[in-house]
Amino acid sequence: MGMVVMTYKINPDSNVENVDADGIASTITAMNDDVYNIQHVEVKPLAFGLKFVQVHVVMDDREGLADALEVRMAELHGVGEIEVLSMGLI
Repeated sequence: MGMVVMTYKINPDSNVENVDADGIASTITAMNDDVYNIQHVEVKPLAFGLKFVQVHVVMDDREGLADALEVRMAELHGVGEIEVLSMGLI
């Protein structure tokens, strides 16, 4: 079975005031385990003082793994839209 590398852009929830992007980044970094190899998490400027979180993760190319990770990230306080920036087999 192959591996897939994915890059996500996690935007702040527009309905939540003072979203802590650094806190979201720390929580996502802690999701690193045997299934999800969180390789890099970075907080980047978005606009007007807002920030987004960019996540690079490697996982097995199995059905449902990416969806499960997206659900876990979406459940975090302050997380709005999650966008896949890139995806590729390695």
